[in-house]
Amino acid sequence: MDIVFSNSTLLFKQQPLVAPVRTVTGTHRQQNIITSATTTTTSSKNQLLFGSRTNLSLKSYNNTLPKLAIRVRCGASSGITEITESEFPNTVLKSERPVLVEFVANWCGPCRLVAPAVEWLAQEYEDRLTVVKIDHDANPQLIEEYKVYGLPTLILFKNGQEVPESRREGAITKLKLKEYIDTLLDSISVA
Repeated sequence: MDIVFSNSTLLFKQQPLVAPVRTVTGTHRQQNIITSATTTTTSSKNQLLFGSRTNLSLKSYNNTLPKLAIRVRCGASSGITEITESEFPNTVLKSERPVLVEFVANWCGPCRLVAPAVEWLAQEYEDRLTVVKIDHDANPQLIEEYKVYGLPTLILFKNGQEVPESRREGAITKLKLKEYIDTLLDSISVA
């Protein structure tokens, strides 16, 4: 097996790789790291490129691809609870703790982008804050009632009310999310 160490996304091994024929994302069981795998066609064989942020390995396979498994972390293990319209009043409006509501959709790219940061937030602030997730497509009444126009949308609730100026739409970095929550939690603890 040849290993190429690089931080760039363009890699060449003797003969340049051609445009991807098929792209698969998942975890390769043998390496036990989350990777992106791209099958490329060269002169006579298929090559499979496995990578992480710092190392990439190039393996040759005849007409078969290795089996890939995708790891999915459930909401229960991450501290985020997915709720519906019927659970919203008891979970959010009647909560004695502040509740951060994240409006998301399965088809939303920015929602998937911020998901790890929101999961981190739920675990980091579990003693001060409850984090819930609401599916945009399955809960149209809540979307209309709270006028959610962009995804993902974050809204902080305290004592059954939306905290003024707590609405945040669009992708956000982990650092900005921490600043956003710290500022909101400080403002509602003073009020």
